[in-house]
Amino acid sequence: MSLSGVKERCSRLECGWAVSLLCLCFWGIARCSLPCAFGLGCWDVSPSTDSHIPFSCSYSREQPIFTTRAHVFQIDPSTKKNWVPASKQAVTVSYFYDSTRNSYRIISVDGAKVIINSTITPNMTFTKTSQKFGQWADSRANTVFGLGFPSEQQLTKFAEKFQEVKEAAKLARDRSQEKIETSSNHSQTSFAAKMKRESGRETPSSTRASSVNGTDDEKASHGGPAEAHLKSENDKLKFALAQSSSNVKKWETELQSLRESNARLSTALQESAASIEHWKKQFSACKEENDQLRGKIEELEEQCNEVNKEKERNAQLSRRLQELETELQDKELELEELRKQGEIIPELMSECESVSEQLQAAEKKNKDLEEKVRTLRTEVEENKHRQTNLKTELKNFLDVLDGKIDELHDFRQGLSKLGVDN
Repeated sequence: MSLSGVKERCSRLECGWAVSLLCLCFWGIARCSLPCAFGLGCWDVSPSTDSHIPFSCSYSREQPIFTTRAHVFQIDPSTKKNWVPASKQAVTVSYFYDSTRNSYRIISVDGAKVIINSTITPNMTFTKTSQKFGQWADSRANTVFGLGFPSEQQLTKFAEKFQEVKEAAKLARDRSQEKIETSSNHSQTSFAAKMKRESGRETPSSTRASSVNGTDDEKASHGGPAEAHLKSENDKLKFALAQSSSNVKKWETELQSLRESNARLSTALQESAASIEHWKKQFSACKEENDQLRGKIEELEEQCNEVNKEKERNAQLSRRLQELETELQDKELELEELRKQGEIIPELMSECESVSEQLQAAEKKNKDLEEKVRTLRTEVEENKHRQTNLKTELKNFLDVLDGKIDELHDFRQGLSKLGVDN
């Protein structure tokens, strides 16, 4: 909150100059709550800023309430569509609770780099875009964070914890608003009571002045404990006025010191911003040099690759040349063998002629043998035919013989019967 906002709130609450100074002091203390860390590279001293406060400044008063592991992504600020990986591998993502501020944050650190530092507000919403991926938008950091989980169960647990922390942040905001309202009401009532006391103090003093000019009986009636009470009240009011004036001086000195410290911090912030711009320029120059060197390295690598390819080609050609030389030697040896064999060709031709003559004679003998085999086959078939005829004739003869034997047997039986009858 800015100084004008604090003044406007104080005028709205109608708390008087004392309460205004108190609010200004509290604002200055809140703005300067991190001067010890500025020497270590604190980017912003506002307690509401999340993306630039060093992780070690508030880690001592924050406690982790839930921890998981996931791949962290951020939306591309140029396109607002594509996801840019903020971590090369799965990192620890934790919910932290700050008991001093009564706030909740999601923090993730990759080595020495803080990649997520998001304060949870009641307006945030965690959306599941797939079975293992979820995202939420952080308006303070002006970005959208995405988390890729290894399983759907871990995503569900993280989303449930986000909803729980969101409800707790909403409840804490409502309580803080109630406290502010009650404190403003209390300050208003105390201011009104003080004004009534001052008006009441003026009335008894006038009556006391009138009683001085009265009779002794009136003096006696108005004297005593009432006058002592008024004196004690007057002394108390004087003491309170003196104490308030001393406190006002203290607050003025503290306010001046806080203004000076804020001015120093603002100048330091401007210097840091200027140094950041300087380093950005140096970084861009180094990046351009790096790109040029990379291009040269790529060209040299291409040249080295071409040289290596030429060496490989030369080696292949030398190997091919050696192979051709060996083949040439083998062909020469074969040619010599063929020449030796060419000298033996006439002898082989004469042998071939003799072998052909023997083959012709053998073919003639073979033809004669084939004719003999044919004649033998015809004779065998004729013999087989004769044998079949003989078998049929023999069978017929046996059948006739059987019939004659049967007749003879019948005739013998008839003779035996006749002999028996006789």
